[in-house]
Formats: sequence, structure tokens, C-alpha cells
Amino acid sequence: MGHAGMAAAAVRYLRSADAPRVEPAPRPRLRCVGEDERAPVSQAEFRRVLGNFATGVTVVTAAAADGETSPAGFACQSFSSLSLDPPLVAFMVGRTSTTWPRIARAGAFCVNVLAAGQGELCRGFAVSGGDKFAGVAFDAAPVSGAPRLTGALAWVDCAIHAVHTGGDHLIVVGRVAALGADEPGAAPLLFHRGRFL
Repeated sequence: MGHAGMAAAAVRYLRSADAPRVEPAPRPRLRCVGEDERAPVSQAEFRRVLGNFATGVTVVTAAAADGETSPAGFACQSFSSLSLDPPLVAFMVGRTSTTWPRIARAGAFCVNVLAAGQGELCRGFAVSGGDKFAGVAFDAAPVSGAPRLTGALAWVDCAIHAVHTGGDHLIVVGRVAALGADEPGAAPLLFHRGRFL
């Protein structure tokens, strides 16, 4: 039985009458480190150690919302699948992002999983300001109409399902409306220790 089969079996079990009922734990109170406190680890050390975890690279896009003339998009490493039932994915975005409010206004987005060799495309979406879509080939995702980047390894078309706080980032949960893999057999673009692999 593969991962998907095991996950489906777990969901069936948890819905059955035999499954134990578990009360959720109380949510901890979120707070920032106060000005009179020392952070438990330095930001530089945090980045250095966590940089050992290789991640895939995506570009999250959204169609132009009312009153806007161009679509929105940003490079994002913090993307993951979240739930099979319902189908949910998640990504994290910095609270200071100037692109996130545009995606929030659109109410939907497309996650483009980049293929190996799309490092320059990623760099173009990692910068702030400017026309990130200049010279970039794309079509419209089937449900949201968000840009689906040509040559991406896979795409996931979503509606915004929930947004949670997480320190200096927001955790955005998307409900999957459509998805596909356009480049079967292609290798993914990976990021590890500050560089693409």
C-alpha cells in the first residue's frame, strides 16, 4: 500500500465508530520575543541550520484582481501538501510581502512547481517590484485563471481556504480545485544551502 493508500485508510479509520475520540489540546498563546529578552537562537544560525533541509521551489501566482492591470506572483520554498480529504495545500508568506495582499484580494492562486533549469525564472519572481511576468510564458489555470507557468513541473489551482498567523509569516491554506503535472519525468528545481541544485 502506497502513501496515498495508507493516508486514505487512516482517514476511514478516524471516521469510524471504533476510532478513539481525542479532544484538541489548548492552543498556546503566540507572542514575539520582547525587547528585554534575548532570542533563543540568532536569525543567522537559524538560517544556516535550516538551510540543510533541501526544499522544492514554487512560484505562487494569482490573476489580476479588480482594478489591477497585471497578475501577481512570488517565489516560494515553503509549500507543502496538507490534507487529502478535503484536498488542501499550504504555503507560508512573510507578513511584509507586497505580493500577498494582491493574492488575498484575488481569493485564489496557482502553485507552480518549478522544474530543474528554471532557476532564472525563480530569481525573477524572488525580487520585489517590477513586472515579474515580462517575457514569461503562461496560460490561465482552469478554475482560478491564475497564471500557470509554461514549463513548470506541476501546477495546483486553489481557492484560499484559511489564513493563520505564524510569527513573522502567514500560513495560507488553499483548497485544491484542479491540478496537473505537465512535464512527466522532469526533475524538480531544489534549493539547498543557499543555492539551486
